[in-house]
Amino acid sequence: MFKMRIGYSEDIHQLVENHPLIVGGIILPSSKGEKAHSDGDVLYHAIAESLLGALALGDLGTHFPDNDDRYLNMDSSFFVLQAYQMISLKGYKVINIDCTVFLEDIKLKPYISKIRENVSKLLNIEIENVSIKASTNEKLDSVGKGEAIRATSIVLLEEMI
Repeated sequence: MFKMRIGYSEDIHQLVENHPLIVGGIILPSSKGEKAHSDGDVLYHAIAESLLGALALGDLGTHFPDNDDRYLNMDSSFFVLQAYQMISLKGYKVINIDCTVFLEDIKLKPYISKIRENVSKLLNIEIENVSIKASTNEKLDSVGKGEAIRATSIVLLEEMI
């Protein structure tokens, strides 16, 4: 019998002037970017935390505290790779992942294919098992007012036998 586990996460970052806007490893054209201790890639943060959550391994702050200078301006793919290594060491693999990025003023459609490719490579899964969607918040709340970016991630893991 196969053991399967589901992990979910949501992350939000304030958008501020003169910071790069990074989503799924891609720098997007924008005058505002994520305010964060690392590079702030909100999608990669949500993905890493959903991997950790699937096996009840804690959250990003537990493993990579934002007061630790080792992670200052860190490329967020590092967090995804570390979380992936943790689940692999526990004997699990990623089956599929479904993510949504909420951003008001920038259309992600031109970047979705490359973001899917980046996630596919990081998680060592086929691209058809990676869903990346984009949405707005219809001008509501901090995301809708262009003050923040949010991402959600849900992942299905299967125990390797």
